[in-house]
Amino acid sequence: MTGARRSGSGGGGRRQLKVRLKTARQRSASSQRWLERQLNDPYVAAAKREGYRSRAAYKLIEIDDRHHLLKPGARVIDLGATPGGWAQVAAQRVRSTEGKGQVAAIDLLPMEALAGVEFLLLDFMDAAAPSRLRALLRGGRADVVLSDMAAQGTGHARTDHLRVIGLAEAAAEFASEVLEPGGAFLCKVFQGGSEQALLGRLKRAFTSVRHIKPPASRTASAELYVLAKGLRAGEKAQAPGPGWEPS
Repeated sequence: MTGARRSGSGGGGRRQLKVRLKTARQRSASSQRWLERQLNDPYVAAAKREGYRSRAAYKLIEIDDRHHLLKPGARVIDLGATPGGWAQVAAQRVRSTEGKGQVAAIDLLPMEALAGVEFLLLDFMDAAAPSRLRALLRGGRADVVLSDMAAQGTGHARTDHLRVIGLAEAAAEFASEVLEPGGAFLCKVFQGGSEQALLGRLKRAFTSVRHIKPPASRTASAELYVLAKGLRAGEKAQAPGPGWEPS
């Protein structure tokens, strides 16, 4: 793991030669495209070179370089943490590796141990998850809640979008309950229209709400991030709407 701070370029400023693979019989066309994209992605190369667990680390690096969420000594909760790219960046920047801040992470998939990070192997939608996360933090409160969660895809775009928004709404509800006044919430969503309801709820609870698409987020992707800053004292985001159930 490296403690080096990057400006967010991810690509290291070097032009890569495009790699093309011969199509293997056992490999589907979509798998072929994904593999070629990975091999030609400068963020993937940078993550390997600099010791980050995933290219997603650069999304948080770029967002934090601009919006300054992860301050030394801050208490952070990372929802949907595996394989650990965001938790790794958070631990470096709040200095939990030096015993100053705290990072608590949760995922339903295992994550290898990471310095400065306390990890729960648990589905965030489990009823016990909120209290168990709070129990990890000094004072039971957080300064920042991060969520890079994504629901398992079904292949049906509308269904997948609604599932992601459902997770985002649940994360927003949790964030509004666990954050200190003035705290910040960063969450992945996808463009599709229904996130407007989530934005409205966040705007009532936070002083500043905006969409962000960091350079490390692929241009062709519908992925966006919502950044809500300045939780109002005594306020909370509205709970997920009726009829939504976790998958």
